[in-house]
Amino acid sequence: MNQALPDFIRFGRAVCGDLGQAERREWWLGNGLGAYAAGTVAGTLTRCYHGLLIAPVHPPLGRWLVFSKADATLLDGDREVPLFSNRWGDGAVVPEGHVQIESFHLHGRMPVWRYVLGDRAIEQRIWLEPGANTVHVAYRLEAADADRDWRLRVRLLVNARDHHASMAPGGFTPRVEPAGESLQVICPDHFILRFQATDGQFQTAWEWLENFDLPVERERGLPYRDAHLCIGQALLTLSPGRWVGITASLHEDAANDLDAALSRVFERDGRLLARARSQHAAPAPDWIEQLVLAADSFLFARPLPEMPDGESVIAGYPWFGDWGRDTMIALPGLTLATGRFDSARRILLTFARFVDRGMLPNVFPGAGETPDYNTVDAGLWYFEAWRSYLEASDDWAALGGIFPVLVYMIDWHARGTRYGIGRDPADGLLRAGEPGMQLTWMDAKVGDWVVTPRLGKPVEINALWYNALAIMCDFAKRLQRPSERFEELAKQTRRGFQRFVRADEAGLFDVLDGPDGDDATRRPNQILAVSLPNSPLDAQTQRTVVRVCGRELLTSYGLRSLAPTDPAYRPYYRGGVWERDGGYHQGPVWGWLLGHFALAEYRVHDDAALAQARLRSIRDHLFDAGLGTVSEIFDGAVPHLPRGAPAQAWSVACVLEAWSRLERLKRQPPGEYPRGPDGTADLADH
Repeated sequence: MNQALPDFIRFGRAVCGDLGQAERREWWLGNGLGAYAAGTVAGTLTRCYHGLLIAPVHPPLGRWLVFSKADATLLDGDREVPLFSNRWGDGAVVPEGHVQIESFHLHGRMPVWRYVLGDRAIEQRIWLEPGANTVHVAYRLEAADADRDWRLRVRLLVNARDHHASMAPGGFTPRVEPAGESLQVICPDHFILRFQATDGQFQTAWEWLENFDLPVERERGLPYRDAHLCIGQALLTLSPGRWVGITASLHEDAANDLDAALSRVFERDGRLLARARSQHAAPAPDWIEQLVLAADSFLFARPLPEMPDGESVIAGYPWFGDWGRDTMIALPGLTLATGRFDSARRILLTFARFVDRGMLPNVFPGAGETPDYNTVDAGLWYFEAWRSYLEASDDWAALGGIFPVLVYMIDWHARGTRYGIGRDPADGLLRAGEPGMQLTWMDAKVGDWVVTPRLGKPVEINALWYNALAIMCDFAKRLQRPSERFEELAKQTRRGFQRFVRADEAGLFDVLDGPDGDDATRRPNQILAVSLPNSPLDAQTQRTVVRVCGRELLTSYGLRSLAPTDPAYRPYYRGGVWERDGGYHQGPVWGWLLGHFALAEYRVHDDAALAQARLRSIRDHLFDAGLGTVSEIFDGAVPHLPRGAPAQAWSVACVLEAWSRLERLKRQPPGEYPRGPDGTADLADH
């Protein structure tokens, strides 16, 4: 096995044997097709999204839970020792197999359990086959001097439901058929799940197990009972040093050679790390390499009729699909910081197919669906994503092909497009919004209530607009095309942007010209006016913005979405749907903004090492919530417990991007940092 993979996220009995500690820590795996597997260290199901194979039964992202659990019991003569735990609706946890776990760790991103019973130890691993809707659950007896073989009885629990839903007993009736040495679960018109055993045989059964308790869903104010169908069991023979187990797949040609499957996973992850290492001048710390592997889980194939190799980004696990805004924000970190330039190009070209009236879709369409364009910033982040790609890859030949699309996007924004989005000729700034619409990234909506409508001229939208215009100036010059129009628009926007600067030296207004005038609410959106490569602010104002955000919004894991001094501030993100969505942008810390703060801090202080140090606290977080990855949000109040999705693409990506960019800048000789036209440190690579 490849020992070069990260192997530092480890827990002993103090965590594994404590149900509360073991359940709050989750492992997440992706396969590059939109499928995933997830669970807790304890082995219990605490979410409707936990399972061994949640696959796109209806591609590209019609994901269903098809293989729920593999509950293993050790058979030692007349003794039976459960190695699994289940939560039930009456509050009981039966059996309590988690107490047999001596240790848990991630080998790369693969979850590994070690069960110890006296002088015997059993190792268990779970992994997804890259590029296939196939999961392997493998066991190995460690004792080399075993006087006899042990056997495992592994109950197979299956399902056939949307991953957002729950199941009632009798909710589906598959056909369960032996097929040679394998077992097939056939759900007509949907899928065939095929089980194979290594060193074992199957026995069929039919038993509904109901009243599973899902405490995380209960906490979220959502349905919290579930049922799964046991369709049989596998009897496996454990021999010292030999992998045995279960392979479950939606494909006819899945192989159950566990050693070969393990080698494929390790070799692939080794190649991913080698590619990322080639982008760094020196070895990266262990936690950055862990994030490189985490980044891979968000990239997935999204073939289009005219582009069969299309690619996109899952915004977060478990409940997100691919979103235009999240994809463009995350692209540099997920692909460029990891050396995956081909993926970056495919994603950019995939989304180019959906540009309409100058906009990118907010939520990417499913099969047969119409794209929804209710976002003002996704299209503006598209310019920055292209700039980052061309800067990193030197693929300037691609610019000629995409340039007309970018010009088309600027034209629509300048003359006006959907939802009141358009340039105000009086000051050159972009206005956006209509009553009842949420267009910025602060987009929470509960029923008809738009929590943070931000109608008018939002600060980060105009920072992105200025950045896009400056990018177009550079692109036009590189192609020897006329750039005067873009230069004039950029100059007017820069002048107009000064209206955001508050006279009290308290940073920037959050929104100008809203229904109630200018909005001075202290939010983190202003940091983008400093962190983006092209800033419309002078050096002094940039320092003020960084100081204000640092003192009032900065935490170990990101920036609060609202200052604690605001009456609307919510220190904790919890409760039912109404309470959570109502507080989504009213205090929670957003992890994706930590990287932007670090880049902004470098810009004003010229100290790349200091700015990079802001990111180190993320290493501690990798031991909590979604192990080895970064959560969507955190409580605004200490200890900043992780909340929201346990694995979020832009949270991982923005840390990776900032760390990589600052690592390159850190290695330049003192006093030789590149300078921008405003005299501040230049964030673009040269």
